[in-house]
Amino acid sequence: MTLEREKMKTTEFHKWVGYQIYPKSFKDSNGDGIGDLRGVIEKLPYLKSLGVDVLWLNPVYASPQVDGGYDISDFCAIDPMFGTMADFKELLEKVHALGMKLIMDLVVNHTSDQHPWFIEAQKSRDNKYRDYYLWADATEDALPNNWRSFFGIPAWTYQAATKQAYFHVFASQQPDLNWKNPALREEIYAMIRWWLTLGIDGFRLDAISHIQKAPWDFKITSLKGNGPWQPFMNVAGIEHYLSDLRAIFEANGAFTVGEASGVTSDKASAWTDDDGYMDAIFELEHRVIAPNGHASISGYKKVIMRWQQDLQAGGGWNALYLENHDGPRSIDLYGDGTVASAKALAVSFMLLRGTPFIYQGQELGMPNFPFQTIEETTAPENQAAYEKLILSGLTEKEALDKVTKNSRDHSRTPMKWPDDTFTTADRPWMVELQDFTAKLELTELYRALIALRHDEPAISDGAIDFLFTTHPQVLAYTRDDFLILTNLSTKKAHLSFPPNMVKYKQVLGSTRRQLTENMTLDAWSYHVFQRADS
Repeated sequence: MTLEREKMKTTEFHKWVGYQIYPKSFKDSNGDGIGDLRGVIEKLPYLKSLGVDVLWLNPVYASPQVDGGYDISDFCAIDPMFGTMADFKELLEKVHALGMKLIMDLVVNHTSDQHPWFIEAQKSRDNKYRDYYLWADATEDALPNNWRSFFGIPAWTYQAATKQAYFHVFASQQPDLNWKNPALREEIYAMIRWWLTLGIDGFRLDAISHIQKAPWDFKITSLKGNGPWQPFMNVAGIEHYLSDLRAIFEANGAFTVGEASGVTSDKASAWTDDDGYMDAIFELEHRVIAPNGHASISGYKKVIMRWQQDLQAGGGWNALYLENHDGPRSIDLYGDGTVASAKALAVSFMLLRGTPFIYQGQELGMPNFPFQTIEETTAPENQAAYEKLILSGLTEKEALDKVTKNSRDHSRTPMKWPDDTFTTADRPWMVELQDFTAKLELTELYRALIALRHDEPAISDGAIDFLFTTHPQVLAYTRDDFLILTNLSTKKAHLSFPPNMVKYKQVLGSTRRQLTENMTLDAWSYHVFQRADS
């Protein structure tokens, strides 16, 4: 590990705040109703003014767009809907000129079925590219096993021409790559080096914990939780491939964040400590849904605390988030739709130990979309689920409400700029929110929280210790000389502190307060205190 890389791994990115851009819905520059790279370029001054350090760009690669660009047909080409490679290079140059960094999605668990490798692989069993993918003998009525994909369909698609089926953990148009094949790995590694040589600053590693699969005779013993997907979640042997990737990342000084479902909190430090495979890891557990379809605040709190404590104990590092492109809006999922709830939630996660990522529109308080028809949705899993619910006897409205309650389509509606439009087109690619007003006071709070991470070593690198751990609605913790209190509920909360506690001064809060022995926190209130002697 180089000295420059070692320094960054232990200090630099701890201060960073990321901003996730879903380009298709960010800003349309040419009036075709689809967001594009030049639209991102246009909004760089806004992102700089917000104070963010690193931009995570969702896929802009060539793609049939079956799964929002995560079905890639050419790893080294920009899809024309987003612009050209010249546009991308200009974006990268201007990001760097503003002192920010750019990371891209690295999608190497699978390709599109329109990728040249797979087009060739389908032709015959002895094709050069056949072993780039995962195949097994099958018939139309007898697939290799009963595994299911994340989209609720069989994980195998049969092809009569060769009397075999190919494996996919997502849509059937996204065949999984065979990482056991050295030739395939070398192609992937060359592609990664190509992008890093071009000048990007790193990657968000999409679905990286799925690249190793269990033997096809693995028996699924539970259908609860992650049970159905255990055969392709952090399977033994994956460490060999991750070590290869780490060597490439370190040689190029890349910043890397892993999406690693199936990696438990007690194992995550091995992925992200000083000898780990990547710099930070997204956990996929804290979106705990209560029976009413709303997030469970107590569940959110328990997961956050466990991950924070386990990673701190093991020297690992979190990537923090409330929203991303695969879920609903936090103001409605965790909050009650009010700006007050969005503020309390922002404070609750932005000052934790880790590198926070803000999803586009989150800082404006963008809400879920009130879908009226199934045709307004775009996620590929929605239609199949909707049709099953209709066949089960639900009305169209009941089925739609159930399918869209926490759909990822909520986060993919076009950005609602406070002083601009997303597009000049009559019809954008996806339905747009109407009658929405950006919550600029929320934006200012995010700016203040970002400044705290930049300016205060206690927030960027300090220890974390949780208080009131069994309280159902209060998430409270210390970061060395800082004390953070958040009430994540519509109800008041009563807290008692020891009489001999140190004196604190408030540096941020929903109202002006002093820290006292007995405190009542208003609904959705937040208070950030610093030791008075600091």
